[in-house]
Amino acid sequence: MNTDFNLKNIIRPTIKALKPYSSARDEFQGVTDNMVFLDANENPFENGVNRYPDPQQGKLKSVLSEIKSIPTKNILLGNGSDEVLDLIYRAFCEPNQDNAIILPPTYGMYEVLANLNAIAIKKVNLDADFQPKVETILESADSNSKLLFICSPNNPSGNSFSSKSIEELVSKFKGIVVIDEAYIDFSKAVSWISKLGNYPNLIVTQTLSKAYAMAGIRLGICYASAEIISVLNTIKPPYNINELTQKKAIELLEIKDLASNQIKDILKEREIMVSELATIDYVSKIYPSDANFVLVKVDDANKRYNQLIKKGIVIRNRTTQPGCENTLRLTVGTSEENRILINALTDLSGF
Repeated sequence: MNTDFNLKNIIRPTIKALKPYSSARDEFQGVTDNMVFLDANENPFENGVNRYPDPQQGKLKSVLSEIKSIPTKNILLGNGSDEVLDLIYRAFCEPNQDNAIILPPTYGMYEVLANLNAIAIKKVNLDADFQPKVETILESADSNSKLLFICSPNNPSGNSFSSKSIEELVSKFKGIVVIDEAYIDFSKAVSWISKLGNYPNLIVTQTLSKAYAMAGIRLGICYASAEIISVLNTIKPPYNINELTQKKAIELLEIKDLASNQIKDILKEREIMVSELATIDYVSKIYPSDANFVLVKVDDANKRYNQLIKKGIVIRNRTTQPGCENTLRLTVGTSEENRILINALTDLSGF
């Protein structure tokens, strides 16, 4: 438990005083088939998308609530995880005054969104094993350090952070800790949403883009205390999740075992990929992965990246990231896609 945390001290004064916009569908709920809607200046001709979507995404949240075993009051949905992260910055960080801590190498949007919101960034690089330096992180924080971003499993390294290290950070950091679990479904680690009740300063973000195969609908998920969710709801756009996204998410989430079977296939293919990569002479290191990708160290990342592009294969060159010199990030694809990749990498031996 973080006894030093007080949410009222973290919320920006302008957000505390803000009166949220109330949309037509916020003011009236309880839709029935016989209702006549003349409140939102919509086009009345039915085509499936002529009405505004549910601003609170009630049906979709109920489906997620059942899957994740967490009350709907602890869920906020965003137009991709990036919108969720942006809302967190805007709710809790005062521009040109506060700062956030990130742990490179990590997801690049944490810094981009900080810059967009005029929030300073403090960087504490991960150690040689891509684990957080707990003492250094806590020592780097000051009275204006409002957010700490932890990506676990981490992108681009692929590993999960020590649960002991995360627990110490959540317990001792005096601001809000955001644990980004975009890849948690590929890991054996237990999600931190199960511990939300223990830590009032904890936010967990997830997504339907990875394990749930819905990158195209742009749906990010935020799990937090009801108090934090209430703050974020105050500033979110009124209809941020469109009707098509809500319907498609519900449709795919309700297909029994769809995601779990695909995850099993990806994990099986990841194991095969790792085994095959170990036979390639210019691959000097394969980093442990709890995600749907594998980070590998090669002799010359720029050279190998360009060679693969010429063969029509697009991967990610991560050599510019701290601790990632001459590394390539390889997403686990289908069995056929992975075979094409491994064959191409093998063919490049000696060149």
